Amino acid sequence: MKVLIDNGHGENTPGKRSPDGRLREWAYSREIADMVVTGLRKRGIDAERIVKEDTDVSLPERCKRANAIYKESGKKAILVSIHCNAAGSGVEWMNARGWSVFVSNNASNNSKKLADCLAQVAECIPIHVRKQSVGRSYWEQNLAICRDTNCPAILTENFFQDNKEDVEYLLSREGKDTVARIHIDGIIKYLAL
Repeated sequence: MKVLIDNGHGENTPGKRSPDGRLREWAYSREIADMVVTGLRKRGIDAERIVKEDTDVSLPERCKRANAIYKESGKKAILVSIHCNAAGSGVEWMNARGWSVFVSNNASNNSKKLADCLAQVAECIPIHVRKQSVGRSYWEQNLAICRDTNCPAILTENFFQDNKEDVEYLLSREGKDTVARIHIDGIIKYLAL
């Protein structure tokens, strides 16, 4: 099984940062993506980032890349897109906090299982896992990176880049290690099913 890691936005994407500018989502998601890929490879899992560029790569292009690799792998691939959430426009600090995982409205059962696996790891750490409804660990939204890819796909929102406490945690060694661990251990849990 090939694990595809999408690290989202680029350095030229407007906004996508903490109000004080200390956390920039494009750089943070790439750092975590590299940690996840390295951690998976150390465990013998074939993993790669689908966005090597620092600039923004369009959603259609990212989906095209994922779909090409999925086809080349004999339909044995999954996709995890790594992001930081925001409750506002990035201009001021907000109160929303926590970690969450998303699937598309047209999600396959495998996408939902993958989301559940990451959420279960997060809850066992434990960290605050935001849920759309009681009894379901993932959110459903019309997200192109999940909707338009052919392989099982999820998107993680790793805390809030416009919450002071979340930003402090995200920038700490403990926070980075925890976010990477959720992804690595969650993916491994899914692959063991």
